[in-house]
Formats: sequence, C-alpha cells, structure tokens
Amino acid sequence: MVAVEVVTVTDQLDDSYDVVVVGGGAAGLSGALMLARSRRSVVVIDAGEPRNAPAAEVHGLLARDGTPPTELLARGRAEVRGYGGHVVPGDVDAVVRGRTGFAVALTDGRTVRARRLLVATGLVDELPDVPGLRDRWGRDVVHCPYCHGWEVRDQAIGVLARSPMSVHQALLFRQLSADVTFFSHTVPPTDEQAEQLAARGIKIVDGEVASLVVDDDRLVGVRLVDGTVVAREAVAVSARMVARAGFLATLGLRPAEHPSGMGEHIPADATGRADVPGVWLAGNVTDLTAQVGAAAAAGAAAGAQINADLIAEETRQAVAVHRDPFSAESEARLCELVMGDRRHGL
Repeated sequence: MVAVEVVTVTDQLDDSYDVVVVGGGAAGLSGALMLARSRRSVVVIDAGEPRNAPAAEVHGLLARDGTPPTELLARGRAEVRGYGGHVVPGDVDAVVRGRTGFAVALTDGRTVRARRLLVATGLVDELPDVPGLRDRWGRDVVHCPYCHGWEVRDQAIGVLARSPMSVHQALLFRQLSADVTFFSHTVPPTDEQAEQLAARGIKIVDGEVASLVVDDDRLVGVRLVDGTVVAREAVAVSARMVARAGFLATLGLRPAEHPSGMGEHIPADATGRADVPGVWLAGNVTDLTAQVGAAAAAGAAAGAQINADLIAEETRQAVAVHRDPFSAESEARLCELVMGDRRHGL
C-alpha cells in the first residue's frame, strides 16, 4: 500500500457558505465532495475525533480495504480542497435558524452562516464499565464481525453480554471461529437463546465479569468476580451508540431511540432530510449501523439532495426576478445571483 503523507492544512473560515458540513468523517467529506464538485461554497467543520480512531485499519470498503483511518481521511480532505471546498478544525456549540439560513456558532467564538446544514458528526461508543474494555477497544476488544471479524478469526473469542442482541452477536462471531464463549455477565440468555448457543457449540459462562486480563500488551483472558479466569484472545461486546449532536437541540432536533435498539440517533428520512427544513444528516449520527462505505454513500447522496434543494430555491427566485425585474427584492436577488456566478467564474 502506498503511504500518504499527512499534511496539516488549515483553511480560513469565511463569513458564509452555501453549505456548512459539521463532521469530517467519511459521511461529511463525501457530502462536501459532492457539493464542491457542484460548485457550491462548502466548509467542513471537523472536531478531529473520528469514531474509528482506535482502529488500525478500515475494512469492508471496496478498493480501500485495510487503509488506516487517518490516511483515508487525509485523502478525503485533500479531495474536498482540490475542488475548492474548505476543511476547518473546530467544535460546533450551537446552531440558530434565521430567515435565510443558519448561524453556526463554534466553541472558540467564531460564527459562520450557511444556507443549508449537513450534520455528519457520528456517534460515541459507550462501553460497559468493565476494567480493560476501553483500553483494548479497537484492538482485541471489538464489536462488529464485519469490521474486525476477519482479524480475530480462529481465535478464542469471548462475547460479553450487554443486551438481548448479544446472543445474535455471538452467533455471528461463531461464523469466524469454532472457539466462542458467551459471558452472560448481567444479561443471562433466555432458554431459547441458550439452546441456540448450545446448538452452535458456544459455551455459556455465568457470573459477572470483573475485568480483562492483559499480559505483555495482549489480551489473554476474562476474569470473573469469583476470581476465575477464562482464557480468551479477543472479546466482542456491543457498545451503546449515542449520536454526537447536542448542538442541534437549539433547532429542536433531539436524539431518539434507534429502531435497532442499540442506542440513540437523530431521525431523518431516506434522503437524509431532518425534520427541520434546511438540515440534512448522514452517517452514524442518524444510522448507527452504517459502516464506512455506507456512511460515505449516505453523505454523497445527502450532498446531491442539498444541491438539488438549493437549485430549486434559486430557480424560484430567478423566476420571480424574471417576472418583475424592477422590484427592490428582485434587484437584491439579482445582485446575489451575479456575485455567486462571478465567484465560480460563470
């Protein structure tokens, strides 16, 4: 694999844009790329806290399988900038809706205006309070068989019960290893689930888990509260996933329980459109189960929808100017259209 040099570039934040994208992961950058290629003025405000930062590689992404997350994002930022988009580090504190768009306030005191808003801030993985889990997260403590399963294939895998869905997780990891142990912890399986696990040769260990056992920077076992240690090389656990979108509360957009039951998201329709006009969402902030490829696709689709929405608005305004070119409102709008065209060399 060809290494990509990561160069820190900080774009200057302008006063206003067609679209402000909040979140610089796969979804946000893909949306910004689609918009920049459509000659929209767009800025990505990136807090620099990608969910997959603990992972060494991205998997399941066609033609980019095995790419380090930092390299993938560096490529994405370079592509957005190559089409005239901006990528600016920062945290968004609040968003206020105005007559013609949004005022986006950053925690450092800066404010930028946007006609449309694309939110792609991702989520936070909340893990059970078991010593060792967070330290090993993304290494030999994993959650997704499609993201990390191949990397732990044929190993001694433990599945730590977190919810009724943990049985399903254990059955998925059984596809990857013949040595899977289910730790019931605080969520014992039902009789039906226990039968399913037994039928697949998955051993059930009762009792609460006290901690992970690590030796020489390797996971070697799971310790129960009674002191028993069960040798394991990898542990799978479901995180409770919570959308990173507190700043949307000022718009009346608040998290709701995701249909999967695995956490909270900000609801959106199939195109990514939120309940508040002018706001779109893409990636894990609205779809907790989306992997990198799906998040990128959702971001690109949302970018196209936003561009189409802007075109519809601009066309309505142009028709009004065409019908009555001498009104004060028409003159102001005509000036905006001309300045916008000049900005893009049209």
